[in-house]
Amino acid sequence: MRRCRRLPAGIAATLLSTPLLGGCDRAPSTLDPAGPKSDFTTWAWWGLFAAAAFVCCLIIGLTVLAAIFRRRSTKVKTGDGRRFVLVFGVILPAIVFASVFALGVGGLVAQSEPPSKPAMTVDVIGHQWWWEFRYEGTDAVTANYLHVPVGTPVELRLRTHDVIHSFWIPQVMPKMDLLPKRINKTWLSVDRRGTYQGECAEYCGAQHAHMDFALVAQSHASFQAWLQREQRAAAPPTTDAERSGMQFFTSASCSTCHTIRGTSADGKLGPDLTHVGSRPMLAAGLIPNDVGHMSGWIANSQAVKPGNLMPPQHLTPSDLRDVVAYLQSLK
Repeated sequence: MRRCRRLPAGIAATLLSTPLLGGCDRAPSTLDPAGPKSDFTTWAWWGLFAAAAFVCCLIIGLTVLAAIFRRRSTKVKTGDGRRFVLVFGVILPAIVFASVFALGVGGLVAQSEPPSKPAMTVDVIGHQWWWEFRYEGTDAVTANYLHVPVGTPVELRLRTHDVIHSFWIPQVMPKMDLLPKRINKTWLSVDRRGTYQGECAEYCGAQHAHMDFALVAQSHASFQAWLQREQRAAAPPTTDAERSGMQFFTSASCSTCHTIRGTSADGKLGPDLTHVGSRPMLAAGLIPNDVGHMSGWIANSQAVKPGNLMPPQHLTPSDLRDVVAYLQSLK
């Protein structure tokens, strides 16, 4: 009698734990909708899952019946075989495909226009590898954080600064591409307050996996307060270190790439840093926004996010400390 080989303990543990570890991923799920557009996506997913499960069970059942029928009789009428193929090989798949097509087209039509007129328009600009958000009719500009009021349709105008990107918030809306020399329009609405993860869903280069952003859905009062703060110029420095940091920032190469409103820094290549101190994360969600991580990013961002457009900055320890102190004060 041949003995079964035993799997090594490590491999066996991995195989047994894989289904459980899948639930530990903190990635956002389209099955946890937070808006009308994602509600349709969730409903469509469950509908397709039910249809696929039905077809799978049907095929298994027919396979079992065919095996039983073959054992009982080897004589099969030609007409019965043709009808079987016609029904289950042509008619049933055609019904399933037509239903899926109608579902998809109906969803696109239903999601093409918001239920009411959008309260505001936000320009979404994709860069390698970060996101820029500009609120039409205001001076508010931010990077990697999109703030919206709850329960209010918001129009989005999507464009790219370089290559093709794709704007996707799994819990709120399906993805939409950002194409060179073209503006795509869409909308979103969020049903409940919270912070939702968004990401680029189209490969756009070496750091594509590190091009996240956050959608912050707030009450109307909180959003209006945030919008008023975001439109203000940068707060003036209050300490000697902050004053020294501002002087260095505006006189060095930093000001040729970044804007800090209220100062002479008006660069357009990198993110607007007017209120950078209020952002929880840096580098499109890659590192926390604290003194240590910001210092490492400024000194040599290539060690953190290789391939980004910011070159290493050769600052003395005191200059680096002052620049970080100034940027951290910009709330």
